[in-house]
Amino acid sequence: MIVGIGVDLVDIPRFERTIERTPKLLERLFTPHERELPLRSLAARYAAKEALIKALGGSDGVHWSEIEVARLGESVRPKFALSGSTAEVVAARGVTQLHLSLSHDAGLAIAYVTAEASGPADVAPSVDAVGAEYVPIDDTDDALLDVPEAEDPEEPR
Repeated sequence: MIVGIGVDLVDIPRFERTIERTPKLLERLFTPHERELPLRSLAARYAAKEALIKALGGSDGVHWSEIEVARLGESVRPKFALSGSTAEVVAARGVTQLHLSLSHDAGLAIAYVTAEASGPADVAPSVDAVGAEYVPIDDTDDALLDVPEAEDPEEPR
């Protein structure tokens, strides 16, 4: 069962400028192995970590340096390698599987994360549903289906 989805987009040149201005961020955000990679790759990994936090519903108990984006074993697909309290938090929230997709092109890096659980999970909701009410849509309500006609571009306004 999907319990969370996260996506993040990073402007690579802006990310590079930020790291050049504040190099200590490298230690705070990345594992020693990740810090060996070029900044373009780190931008994609930063997006992945942000997307993971969004998929989990928040960052409580999650530490950036305990999340590594790696290619494990023979796989060419990137995966998360979690350690420390971050791994414990993810397990405690009921997340059993994380799916990650990364891409970078035209100065942008994007990451998409899907979090799965085998049963009900304790992932923070992204929307406060307290007091929310389900209102079914009556498929006979024509007002919902009315689409105004497009204006004729030849006709003066």
